[in-house]
Amino acid sequence: MPSDEKSHYTPAPPIPSYHEATRGASSSRADWQQPPRSPLDARAEHETEAQSLLNTSQPRQQRNRQAPGGYRQPYVESDGEGSDWTLESDDDDDDHEEVRREMQELEVEDPLNGSTTSRSSSLWRKPISFSLPQWRWRWRLPRLTVRLPRANDDASNTENTNGDNEGASESESERRRWWQWRPRWRPPPISSSAALLLMGRLLAAFLVIGFLWLLFMSDVFTSMSRRIGGQMFDPEQVRQHVVHMVDPAQMHGTLRHFTSYAHIAGTEGDWALARDVRNAFLRDGLEDVVVDEYQVYMNYPRPDGRAVEILSGEGDGQKAIWKAKLEEMDIGDETAGRPTLAFHGHSKSGDVRGPLIYANYGSREDFKKLGDMEIDVKGAIALVRYSGIQDEAALKVKAAEIAGFAGCLIYSDPADDGFVRGDVAPNGRFLPADGVRRDSVSLSNWVIGDVLTPGWESKPGQPRETLEQTKGLVGIPSLPLAWRDAQALLQHISGFGEKVPGAWRGAVPDVGDVWWSGNASGPVVRLKNDQDEETLQAVWNVHGRIRGLEQGDKKIFIGNQRDALSFGAADPGSGTAVMLEVVRVLGDLAARGWRPLRTVEFASWDGGAHNRVGSTEFVENNLEALQADAYAYVNLGAAIRGGTRLRARGSPVFSKALARVLDRVVDPSQNASLRTLWGENDSNLRPLNDAAGDYAAFQDIAGASSLDLDFEGEESGDSYYPRGSSYDTFDWMTRVGDPEFAYHALLAQVVLLLVLELADRPVLPFDMSSYAQELNRYVGQLGKWVEDGAAAGKQRRQDNKARSGDDGDNGKKKTKLDIGKIEAAVRKVGSAVADFERWEQIWETSIIRSNGWEPSGLGKQRCVYNDRMAEFETALLDLDFGGGIPNRTQFKHVVYGPQLWPDEDGFAFFPAIRDAVDAGDMKLARILVDKTARLINDAANALLSLD
Repeated sequence: MPSDEKSHYTPAPPIPSYHEATRGASSSRADWQQPPRSPLDARAEHETEAQSLLNTSQPRQQRNRQAPGGYRQPYVESDGEGSDWTLESDDDDDDHEEVRREMQELEVEDPLNGSTTSRSSSLWRKPISFSLPQWRWRWRLPRLTVRLPRANDDASNTENTNGDNEGASESESERRRWWQWRPRWRPPPISSSAALLLMGRLLAAFLVIGFLWLLFMSDVFTSMSRRIGGQMFDPEQVRQHVVHMVDPAQMHGTLRHFTSYAHIAGTEGDWALARDVRNAFLRDGLEDVVVDEYQVYMNYPRPDGRAVEILSGEGDGQKAIWKAKLEEMDIGDETAGRPTLAFHGHSKSGDVRGPLIYANYGSREDFKKLGDMEIDVKGAIALVRYSGIQDEAALKVKAAEIAGFAGCLIYSDPADDGFVRGDVAPNGRFLPADGVRRDSVSLSNWVIGDVLTPGWESKPGQPRETLEQTKGLVGIPSLPLAWRDAQALLQHISGFGEKVPGAWRGAVPDVGDVWWSGNASGPVVRLKNDQDEETLQAVWNVHGRIRGLEQGDKKIFIGNQRDALSFGAADPGSGTAVMLEVVRVLGDLAARGWRPLRTVEFASWDGGAHNRVGSTEFVENNLEALQADAYAYVNLGAAIRGGTRLRARGSPVFSKALARVLDRVVDPSQNASLRTLWGENDSNLRPLNDAAGDYAAFQDIAGASSLDLDFEGEESGDSYYPRGSSYDTFDWMTRVGDPEFAYHALLAQVVLLLVLELADRPVLPFDMSSYAQELNRYVGQLGKWVEDGAAAGKQRRQDNKARSGDDGDNGKKKTKLDIGKIEAAVRKVGSAVADFERWEQIWETSIIRSNGWEPSGLGKQRCVYNDRMAEFETALLDLDFGGGIPNRTQFKHVVYGPQLWPDEDGFAFFPAIRDAVDAGDMKLARILVDKTARLINDAANALLSLD
């Protein structure tokens, strides 16, 4: 574990008390506007004040007397000799004599030597000759005589030629205003030679000015005046610098502070951490730091509002014979405070009773199996376990609702997330017997963000749906359970219903070798979930940026969720620690004068645990600007999960840049680069086809190429850690997750180098060839899925008695779909990318030939080239009126997006087409094929429009 003694970590300000955090809107909002005042600022202010006092502590005349030679009043320089204001030295006398000799040679009158030549006479003593006399060239400006008022002017002013008092009054006025200078200029006589000299100097000045104009303003000489992007920092040295600047001790201190108390979105703990993030952004020199507030729907658990009980008796005489403990053991202390209550974010309020039915993982297939077993589930309470095909808690609850259940309980089985897999928390990555996985049950695949404002921002004055109108919430109450509580429930239904298949059996101890489904004759269970519901709860995003020099309006976003359902060390605290370290390093670099070519913007999202509220509302509030200017989004969620295997998911455009970055970062524990380890683990850049992270709104709504990074378990897809439980603490991170914070440091290095790739390379390092190849692979999977008949979708269509077309045919023709237009469009993308990328080769050749200098005309073409690459992803959005996935119109991307119901077949592309085929609406599917082909064609044509 990093030593705090060696740390440069700057501790955060004290945590405010509840009274301080909520003492009033006016005072708290004013605090947002006051940046932290560092000791250095205070010291500089004190020194400035002291110097000011020192400079004004004595009269001006006294200060001037301390100057060399003493202070003297200014006066008019005499036409004669013997000026008592000028302090002349012997060198000055010699210089004056030399000037006089030159003037005598040129026969130029000396106005300072008492000449009385009449103004009416000629200024030139001889005509201009074509043979110039021999002289020494001396670069001198014409000497002007300036008349300044002086003290002994008083005597002369009293000698008024008219002898009247008006002159005396004027003289007295001049004595009072001796400091007012009255410049008088007498042009010196100019000879023909001096005129030629002056003309020559003016001509030289014009030549210099013209040369400078050509040098800095003209395209002809631009390559001589600036390098690419105008940067003075060597890119390689910058990369080395940021890698060595990463400090694990900084992240150690940050995570300790951010996990010191619970911070559910919208609470005083969340508000305090939002202020801490804002202060960190200001301290590290980010610009345009703002707190962006939204009013959203949130729910909070009540201490006495939750209950899971087994009842005996009938009617009103039913009594509880067993009660679930619900919470973990009290593992909090005075520093961390007590953990939050176990609940589901965005769950349904209610108090329901019914027989308990066990339904395995709670997938639609599992509930269908219960129907095949002739188990009556109407009005029952479902008991399901986490994991499985549909791991999202919301889909489990929704499937139970559709099947007819009145409530749903979800527990973590040891076979999936417990002692069967390995050591349990606090000494391992898996949940102990009392571990409760808090989660959200909002239907992110259907509605993302504030469920009451689907498609627009949650700002004052905007329309809002009611809780009954929204499609983003489930319709039955639910609660999470530890397997300790699920054990008693499973024991009580033993012998009721049917024996479940072997694949349904978990590893909860003392349940028996045979597990039972339960039925209507089994014990009755009560599920109570009364909660506080706020339809206009304030949440706070925090933003800061480093402005770009060349393409300042184009942005690279780095974002992380700040709120947590409990202490949140791994999720999302580790990502917050990494992001703030990236901010610190880049802020230090910017303070040294460095600037990226494109703007880098950092965002701390709020409400992430409640349906990605913060990031989605931000995207909806800035949609047009993001679609035009957001080049890329890099997400840091649960960044460090207790494993050493890097997981990267995102758009194919990041393939080249990510590989380049991973080559430079070395895992010290394995003595190999991350790219080498990535290859040994057979890892690759997987797509983002879910709504489980803050990347969803950026990629699927704004069309910004997105990337999600984290270190997971040793096995691919093994992301188990004490997720959502009170064991996800700073203590667990220092014991198990990352004791030395080495992987925090590795990920910070990866993100820093990736930011430099995306924001500071002259040519945006997007791998368009990889995108074309992946599109070809996706279309192949779509064709195979269609040819195989989409078995799961076919079965559901048969169950729903859906019709497929107008021909009335049965069987495979129901699922037959011609995707030839999409295949042709994808082939066009391949050829367009090949032609498009030739420009970069031309650009590189030009730069090499000119020794690294770039004319501004070529630079403008390069910026357009960058725009075309970034716009390719945006062009794949269905922005037609009413566009997007039917019935889920927030999601606009025609290639990527969350599935309505993820299935075993693993096909996860072209979600709109998939939904239509699953629903048996082949007419809609054909329309969507045509639209998808058209959008892909348009994206290919846009690549070829480079000027």
